[in-house]
Amino acid sequence: MMWKFMRVLKILRVAIRYGLDEIVISSLAIAPKVRMLDRFWFWRDLSAPRGVRLRMALEELGPIFVKFGQVLSTRRDLMPMDIADELARLQDRVPPFSSDVAIAQVVKSLGAHPDVLFAQFEREPVASASIAQVHFAKLKNGRDVAVKVLRPGIKRSIDEDVALMHIVADMIERLWADGKRLKPKEVVAEFDKYLHDELDLMREAANGSQLRRNFASSDLLVVPEMFWDFCSTSVITMERMNGIPISQTERLIAAGVDLKKLARDGVEIFFTQVFRDGFFHADMHPGNILVSTDPETFGRYIALDFGIVGTLTDFDKDYLAQNFLAFFRRDYKRVAEAHIESGWAPKETRVDELESAVRACCEPIFDRPLSEISFGQVLLRLFQTSRRFNVEVQPQLVLLQKTLLNVEGLGRQLDPELDLWKTAKPYLERWMNDQLGWRGFIENLKTEAPRYSKLLPQMPRLAHQALLRAAEQPQADNAELLKRLLEEQKRTNLLLGVGIYFGGGLVAGGMLVLALFTFAG
Repeated sequence: MMWKFMRVLKILRVAIRYGLDEIVISSLAIAPKVRMLDRFWFWRDLSAPRGVRLRMALEELGPIFVKFGQVLSTRRDLMPMDIADELARLQDRVPPFSSDVAIAQVVKSLGAHPDVLFAQFEREPVASASIAQVHFAKLKNGRDVAVKVLRPGIKRSIDEDVALMHIVADMIERLWADGKRLKPKEVVAEFDKYLHDELDLMREAANGSQLRRNFASSDLLVVPEMFWDFCSTSVITMERMNGIPISQTERLIAAGVDLKKLARDGVEIFFTQVFRDGFFHADMHPGNILVSTDPETFGRYIALDFGIVGTLTDFDKDYLAQNFLAFFRRDYKRVAEAHIESGWAPKETRVDELESAVRACCEPIFDRPLSEISFGQVLLRLFQTSRRFNVEVQPQLVLLQKTLLNVEGLGRQLDPELDLWKTAKPYLERWMNDQLGWRGFIENLKTEAPRYSKLLPQMPRLAHQALLRAAEQPQADNAELLKRLLEEQKRTNLLLGVGIYFGGGLVAGGMLVLALFTFAG
């Protein structure tokens, strides 16, 4: 209890030092009445912009608050742009914990000392973040690996700090004039979920394994292999990757990497994860992306840190694809219609008014390279439009928005002249053709055929059982219905036989068409 009290005092001291009270009070309805409080803190320097002061305060409060600021920076629909931009600069500047503590964690989690488990284990960590740190090691079969060890005591620290955040969120919602619209409780709850997902390193290993499987035949992305015999909820062991951080463009050029191709590949990787798989790496900041220097995979992206991934349903993928294509074709009417049809915009919304608002947001950015546009500004205008038309911001798309901004930043760094529209449009059109054209029809048929091949032969028996149950009902009014059902069953049996015959022919025909397409290709 005393620890919590001291923690609250530290938070208050840091908040006052960096003028966070001034940031909040300026947005309160009672601001003029409490402005006199500023006179009590005459000694502090508030010359820095509010976003800078907020970032510095979070850094001083520690890794959990830094992580919160990083997550908060992705919610550009909930805060002013200057604060979101500054929070996006937050980095995990966390000192490593003791190597002896890391070794004890390995022993506790894997049941043996690292010197017994591995042929070699480096005591000094190569990377340290708020949740875990990484040590290089070598398996007894000679494979080089990276061992990620969860920071001891981190769960308790997270639980206590997040509990305080829930209290602050409740106060903001009650006191801040714009508090309810910003939904601070939902933001903290979302952050709480992300953090606790990251605490389970086995979940992270499973995410990485899924991503590796999705790109097993790709020549664009490399994902490290997981060694499950050396994985637990607190320690995971993965293949050691050799590469250059994607932010070090001078080293990439010196190594002979084609930055323009790298930028185009990044766009394709993003759209492949989103639209083909509905499963995407949602933490693609430069610290988690390398470029391979191994001869076999030279120039490919390397993905690291799979604690946060996003998933999309088939409905989400279809909706997004339609919207992206409509944007690329400048068909703003279709964008407006899609929002209303999906229920994201109220059904009484006028299509022409929403179309006009979307056009005003997006038209200025077309036919311009990344160096001249900002998705952040576009998203801000779109969110403002969303509020005007009461369009609901979908929670499952928040991570996608964050990832899109990461992709924008990487693309801008690698090739400022990249034309995102020309790069992405052919891919999306090809994906839509695969989904809605003959190829998509045949793939769906192949997927559903086993299910219906098992169900169709059972239909006469299931219908007969239903009729027998109906016959056992004592009600007199069932007699006429039963008679009609029995007659209908006879006709159904005949039609079912014909249906199975023609259904088999349709499957065979589909397979023939698929073979012809393959041969023609």
